[in-house]
Amino acid sequence: MTESGPGAGPDSVSPLVPHNFLALPQEQSSLEAAKVALIPVPYDSTTSFRSGARDGPEAMITASSSLEDYDLELELDVSEIGIHTTGALEPHMAGPGPMAERIKAVVAGYLELGKTVGLLGGEHSITIGSVQAHAEAYPSLSVLYLDAHADLRDEYMGTPFGHASAARRAFECCPIVLAGVRSLCQEEHEFIRNNDVPIWYWDAGSNPSSPESVLDSLSDIVYVSVDLDVLDPALMPAVGTPEPGGMAWHELVSLLGKVAESRRIVGFDVCELAPADGPPACSYIAAKLVYKLVAYACGNK
Repeated sequence: MTESGPGAGPDSVSPLVPHNFLALPQEQSSLEAAKVALIPVPYDSTTSFRSGARDGPEAMITASSSLEDYDLELELDVSEIGIHTTGALEPHMAGPGPMAERIKAVVAGYLELGKTVGLLGGEHSITIGSVQAHAEAYPSLSVLYLDAHADLRDEYMGTPFGHASAARRAFECCPIVLAGVRSLCQEEHEFIRNNDVPIWYWDAGSNPSSPESVLDSLSDIVYVSVDLDVLDPALMPAVGTPEPGGMAWHELVSLLGKVAESRRIVGFDVCELAPADGPPACSYIAAKLVYKLVAYACGNK
């Protein structure tokens, strides 16, 4: 069929929406123009309850096209920061250990280019390689690890590189602070006690401890890792392991804002979105959280 009339020909493709985070044009999304590199990691090979986090990165990118660029809290246009969305990182079929090595190498490459790197997960094991790369680039790094679960098992289901061991592997690289935890095993409880791991337990049924206790334990250089199950499953049911209770949106964002006010956020990840297990709003919320982390890392006054 031959097209004719106004809008026909090569110029007619220009209204197509770019498929990247925030649907940014080339001048704001090219690697050269961007301060931030977002790496989609569609990986969920060690999930233990519900799989589907491999679909999280694509769902976040798609939902992000409906976000407003302007952030009212920080009074800035987030798109002007420049956000480059890379190609999706191919899963390593040899297992989670080699996958962590692959993630570390890719993240390190973007850090060498001077980019702030964010990962779109994918299960929480993707944090391991990213933290390893950031810890080498920033010797004084600390990690704020937001999760309903402690993820401090030395090994789980035959691997030390699965989602249930992500915080344990991060702890081996640099100091970590756990926040939002409301479920853990005895091994993890003993590890926290024996190693004086700073932890902010979350109990929605009582007054949680002050977030200042979290801030005081962080160094000036911070990597933020967010498992979306830190949120109340009434708000975020689309996760691999939903845990009753949890933070409300404003409580999570308020904590991140306080971190950004007093610390430098140099990298982040948002993990465990399993879009098939919840309404479309979950993908939008996850995309909004990525947007806020970009703003806090690169646009905070």
